[in-house]
Amino acid sequence: SCDHVGLAQLEILCKQLYETTDTAVRHQAEKALVEFTNSPDCLSKCQLLLERGSSSYSQLLAATCLSKLVSRTSNPLPLEQRIDIRNYVLNYLATRPKLAAFVTQALIQLYARITKLGWFDCQKDDYVFRNVIADVTRFLQDSVEHCIIGVTILSQLTNEINQADTTHPLTKHRKIASSFRDSSLFDIFTLSCNLLKQASGKNLNLNDESQHGLLMQLLKLSYNCLNYDFIGTSTDESSDDLCTVQIPTSWRSAFLDSSTLQLFFNLYHSIPPSLSPLVLSCLVQIASVRRSLFNNAERAKFLSHLVDGVKRILANPQCLPDPNNYHEFCRLLARLKSNYQLGELVKVENYPEVIRLIANFTVTSLQHWEFAPNSVHYLLSLWQRLAASVPYVKATEPHLLETYTPEVTKAYITSRLESVHVILRDGLEDPLDDAGLVQQQLDQLSTIGRCEYEKTCALLVQLFDQAAQTYQELLQSTNSSAADVTVQEGRLTWLVYIIGAVIGGRVSFASTDEQDAMDGELVCRVLQLMNLTDSRLAQAGNERLELAMLSFFEQFRKIYIGDQVQKSSKLYRRLSEVLGLNDETMVLSVFIGKIITNLKYWGQCEPITSKTLQLLNDLSSVRKLVKLSAVQFMLNNHTSEHFSFLGINNQSNLSDMRCRTTFYTALGRLLMVDLGEDEDQFEQFMLPLTAAFEAVAQMLSTNTFNEQEAKRTLVGLVRDLRGIAFAFNAKTSFMMLFDWIYPAYMPILQRAIELWYHDPACTTPVLKLMAELVHNRSQRLQFDVSSPNGILLFRETSKMITTYGNRILTLGEVPKDQVYGVKLKGVSVCFAMLKAVLSGNYVNFGVFRLYGDDALDNALQTFIKLLLSIPHSDLLDYPKLSQSFYSLLEVLTQDHMNFIASLEPHVVMYILSSISEGLTALDTMVCTGCCSSLDHIVTYLFKQLSRSTKKRPTPMATDDRFLHIMQQHPEMIQQMLSTVLNIIIFEDCRNQWSMSRPLLGLILLNEKYFADLRNSIVNSQPPEKQQAMHLCFENLMEGIERNLLTKNRDRFTQNLSVFRREVNDSMKNSTYGVNSNDMMS
Repeated sequence: SCDHVGLAQLEILCKQLYETTDTAVRHQAEKALVEFTNSPDCLSKCQLLLERGSSSYSQLLAATCLSKLVSRTSNPLPLEQRIDIRNYVLNYLATRPKLAAFVTQALIQLYARITKLGWFDCQKDDYVFRNVIADVTRFLQDSVEHCIIGVTILSQLTNEINQADTTHPLTKHRKIASSFRDSSLFDIFTLSCNLLKQASGKNLNLNDESQHGLLMQLLKLSYNCLNYDFIGTSTDESSDDLCTVQIPTSWRSAFLDSSTLQLFFNLYHSIPPSLSPLVLSCLVQIASVRRSLFNNAERAKFLSHLVDGVKRILANPQCLPDPNNYHEFCRLLARLKSNYQLGELVKVENYPEVIRLIANFTVTSLQHWEFAPNSVHYLLSLWQRLAASVPYVKATEPHLLETYTPEVTKAYITSRLESVHVILRDGLEDPLDDAGLVQQQLDQLSTIGRCEYEKTCALLVQLFDQAAQTYQELLQSTNSSAADVTVQEGRLTWLVYIIGAVIGGRVSFASTDEQDAMDGELVCRVLQLMNLTDSRLAQAGNERLELAMLSFFEQFRKIYIGDQVQKSSKLYRRLSEVLGLNDETMVLSVFIGKIITNLKYWGQCEPITSKTLQLLNDLSSVRKLVKLSAVQFMLNNHTSEHFSFLGINNQSNLSDMRCRTTFYTALGRLLMVDLGEDEDQFEQFMLPLTAAFEAVAQMLSTNTFNEQEAKRTLVGLVRDLRGIAFAFNAKTSFMMLFDWIYPAYMPILQRAIELWYHDPACTTPVLKLMAELVHNRSQRLQFDVSSPNGILLFRETSKMITTYGNRILTLGEVPKDQVYGVKLKGVSVCFAMLKAVLSGNYVNFGVFRLYGDDALDNALQTFIKLLLSIPHSDLLDYPKLSQSFYSLLEVLTQDHMNFIASLEPHVVMYILSSISEGLTALDTMVCTGCCSSLDHIVTYLFKQLSRSTKKRPTPMATDDRFLHIMQQHPEMIQQMLSTVLNIIIFEDCRNQWSMSRPLLGLILLNEKYFADLRNSIVNSQPPEKQQAMHLCFENLMEGIERNLLTKNRDRFTQNLSVFRREVNDSMKNSTYGVNSNDMMS
């Protein structure tokens, strides 16, 4: 139909696609245009649209369609056609400089895509797509509009080559990116700097829009060059702190000559504020150049120019009130310390002046807390790193931090307190509600505040006493306003958080008795405040203040509680003098008292309950706790009348019950301390859970029961049990639990899965409990010789997986946004459960076939059905699913290869392609699992093949079938051989040992293919390196025999690590290699 779509028709469709507000019309247009893209004459039609189209939309459509055509991996366009499109685009842009911006953008994108994908294409020994600088030169010699187009082309291209895309393999991307880096990137960067020099040298007429536009594109280009992923490591964009720019050695000249650095500092002072954030972004990258690019003298010189530039900005701060400028400048300041050492900074000529300016800038920034709150992180990180280096600095020059750090600490603390009443008065967002941000700042403050600690403590004591006294007076007065009380509570909340943080900042080797005594002063005050607020909980409480207390207790526990703490600490002496807490046991009872109080009064407040239980869980490894009467009380009274969060109120939803698992893990640990083999004590402890199980059983036995109540009771119960099962990691206690639950209560769990399989809030906790029960944690599942329990437990597991699996598959299509919650999460737990039971070592799986029991078969067949209902992409998109699937596959290929070999061809192919895709996954666990599964499969195949050549009669026909499938699809195994080899040669391979295991088998199964692969890799190297690469491959197979015995494998693994080292050295040729200066640092 589409071959006849005329131009006019296409133009109307474009208008409908980009302009209409009616979704139905847009969908129709989209459908028609997708068909158009797939039609054979799409290419010629696109050219017509560009030539004659009357609207910008039709030009945009043509450009995006062409980008799709050149990017497609199946049936790619021939080389001549791509060269023609590239030349056509360049001419089109050159003759039409005034196109709509989005059209120019789309055409440049098309040029960049063609160039990237054709980077290795040759025509008559010439790499046809690599002469990029020549392509843009003619633009740069023309009008300003043309200049802008030329610069944008280089900028987009650098960006495009730097971005990995999902449609092409990562190895191909790294090859192109490295080649572009070595052949073109430095020339592009140099060109960019020269053009910037020219542009800024001219009398900048910034009222001229086009001059403005040119500068902006040049700065973006420089940034893209400096932000290039030079060595293929930055898969993660978000980590801003680990920031070294891996500039190649061949770029040294640009950085040794201070004019590059000066150029950007000069630009900052001469161009309009709207562009200066871009200049600062470039400076941030330049300040982060890897240390090893310089020797010590060169680095000192570079640093001194950098510090001078920073000083000049601080001395003329007109542009800093702009939030974007301010943010980038804060990042620049942070880089001063992340890339240079304090010992290097103090030697810079103007250091005393600069540190004073930076301290003033920081103090002012902190006092204006409402301005640019997201940039504070960088300033605090600078001071945190400065303060942390003080003990180590060897330079004799004064660092002056003892003068300036207390000013920063003071500014942070006082400004947070002053913000409280403003936030309340103006109804602003309270930063205390952003727990992540507060935690991050407190971590930084914990180091900063420990510098000149007595000043910090004196300040905190003074502020705390004022706030606490005011607070008490307000509470006693009859006519105080609620707002005043809230302000004081807000101030106390900040102080409690900050006190927790500075206590948590204690470093054991650096702290003195005096400092521990100061910690004691602070702790006493918080505990006294706690007594006051706890006494009022029956009337009123403040959730934020309670969360701050929990944060304080967490830090206090980390530093001062536990077996490794010196009990003679001065902190304990202070607690004993002021509060009569004479030893650790008494302090522990304060902790437990607080935990019980919180659970009593805050049971309905999820954040407080879960943090309180986390604290209990962290403490539960301290064995002394069991001696406390409060803990005995908990062990004897864990019911809803004492702990309201254990109640089943119909208000909360089922997922709020998660904290119960934490509670019971802690109780389980505490119970185990003295439990031994005392079955009566165990039965006694389990009474509330026994009652709950009986209640559910009672409900399920009648036809009419309250479903909500049954679900709630059951979910609470299985979450409790999972906590106990997790804590019981010793054989005696776990066996008591096992005998308690099996066989009496197992049918109830199975029934719940049958009834409620479609409600994940109900089934996931049940499945997770089962997965915990079959998990042989620290060998706790050991059954006596005469006990059939191992086999019975597997039968139950198989039954649950089969029941759940067969029912969940009846749901049909689940919408994409719900598929994980409704289906994949449960499936993932089933995979984990099956893995645990198959690798638990307490069941002999040969027994099932021997006695005609289908439990094993059912479980495995259900696994296959579930697996086939999941698209490959989902297996890798959901991390928990991929981890449970790939670790299960590892066990199956190791112990149940005859089952895998008996599967239908399409299932075998599905499993193999899932392994193939997993090899390149970012998650190392997945990748390692795939290697080991592949190794088991390859080893199995190799054995089968060597058997069939020996002409022994094979016991089973299925084995031949598997071999037959593999021989029919050799491309599958070959593709994996190529993937593994490419990862080892071209990528930053994090698990080389795992990768080496399947590689030998892959090579032995495909010797001819391996030889071809080797030749193509050798030939892809520059001529002068081919000999070296050939030698590397020779050495790889040196002394390797044609078998997969352990000795031979180990030899291969050793050869491979030598091979990888040699290949890397050979590829890091002279232009990007180690040079003598690197050795200096």
